[in-house]
Amino acid sequence: MKEKIIRNSPSSYRKLEDIVGCKWSISVISAVAEGIVRPGAIEKHIEGISTKVLSERLKKLTRYGILAKITYHEVPPKTEYKLTESGIKLKNILLQIHYLDSEMQKNK
Repeated sequence: MKEKIIRNSPSSYRKLEDIVGCKWSISVISAVAEGIVRPGAIEKHIEGISTKVLSERLKKLTRYGILAKITYHEVPPKTEYKLTESGIKLKNILLQIHYLDSEMQKNK
């Protein structure tokens, strides 16, 4: 089992903007937080996402340090993703935003 977290480049704000500004990133983070960790299962879970877009999002979220990629050296190869410490913090912030939205909808 090999765990890989890649960190580099854009500012934290730019990363956050890129993540939150993309509906697919939020969906991927939510799926992994729910325990759906294999790429094929994530693709089936998120309605409308293509294999290409999912692959791009997984790479970007891993590069940004939100997800960790775990590769199992077996036949056939097996890859899973998990939230990093930063990913868990971001997931909690997203839950707070969701809660705030729900509260605002009640007060309309």
